[in-house]
Amino acid sequence: MSFIQRFTRNPTRDSQTQTHSSFEDLSEDQLETHLRIARYGSFTLTDAVRPSYDLQVVPRAGFRHDRYRDEETGIEIPVLMGAASREAIVDLYFDLLDPLGDEVDVVLETSHECDHGGHRDMVREAIDLPILKSILMDYEDLLLDDGCMGIAVMNPSIPLELQFDEHKLLIAYGQNLRAFEEIFADYGVRCEEGIRFITEAEHVHSSSEDFIERFQSLKYDLGIDV
Repeated sequence: MSFIQRFTRNPTRDSQTQTHSSFEDLSEDQLETHLRIARYGSFTLTDAVRPSYDLQVVPRAGFRHDRYRDEETGIEIPVLMGAASREAIVDLYFDLLDPLGDEVDVVLETSHECDHGGHRDMVREAIDLPILKSILMDYEDLLLDDGCMGIAVMNPSIPLELQFDEHKLLIAYGQNLRAFEEIFADYGVRCEEGIRFITEAEHVHSSSEDFIERFQSLKYDLGIDV
């Protein structure tokens, strides 16, 4: 399947509700040209996502602070959300895993072959972090370029959680996020509280049959039977 076909299988999945899509009324050449653009200034996207045609959000590196509120308990948890350029994001991700400790739980999230807006979660508990990193290194292509796959790694005893989501955003949850801030800074990713991310406007995801097969292999290597 070609690059352009991967994007156009479901071009508005996970986009914000709006009355008019920026992708409507485009010629095939216009659409293909837009979807092939990966670089915006010094920032390079992975192949997993592309922004709206009218660039409602221009992709760039940076992180900001937010808060997540659990609707059931009312508890608020500090959140750090960040984006990094393609050439740095995998190394950054592996370094961001270190504050989670020596043994972690893993949740794979997939929207492969799911209905619109749906996804499935699969859990592997109690895996040594060095082993997890070793396995994930063999799936760098999946981590980078599959727009229907995300991964969350957590240590409930701390507690901290780090997500590398379908949009290739890095999202940390926990009461003390200083270690994550310092690692972002080491990679030259600065705090900009006003930054907007690609998820906050219309965007499109990319995946492929090859990535579906690779995802199955990753599940097997992680010991997930679902």
